[in-house]
Amino acid sequence: MKVTSAQAAKILRSLINEFNDLMHLESKASLFIAAVGEDPESVRPAYSFEETREKAKKLNEQIRTLKHAINVFNSTTKVPGFDMTVDEVLVFLPQLNADVSRLGAMKSVLPKERVDTYGRQSVGLIDYKYANYDIAAAEREYREAADTLAKLQLALDTVNSTIEFEANI
Repeated sequence: MKVTSAQAAKILRSLINEFNDLMHLESKASLFIAAVGEDPESVRPAYSFEETREKAKKLNEQIRTLKHAINVFNSTTKVPGFDMTVDEVLVFLPQLNADVSRLGAMKSVLPKERVDTYGRQSVGLIDYKYANYDIAAAEREYREAADTLAKLQLALDTVNSTIEFEANI
């Protein structure tokens, strides 16, 4: 079946939920308690070890197959406008996010700022903290990084929602 990465992610989430539900049901139905004198058959929950194992195996195989197809897609598909594959972009995005955060803080400082002396004994001296870099350069780098981040996220969203690949599930 042909799917986009976004569709594959939804199918994968559904398969994982189905597997987890099956395992939860198994944990509740594979053992049961009957009181002394009670007919165990009257309180026995519906459960088949063999059927549950078969369903679990099939779901695990589908999950494995789909994850592999996603991994192949991610490692071979280039993101337009960026000389990176999807998996490289997935590593780069958190790095870029951290860069944007750090530069955002750096662009927002004052060139010279009085240091808070609360809690210290003051001897009549005033301390100042100075920016040891060009704040305007930090602002330019921030804008460039934030712009790249926005473009990269948009390009990745486009790839994930438009390019199809084969997933044999």
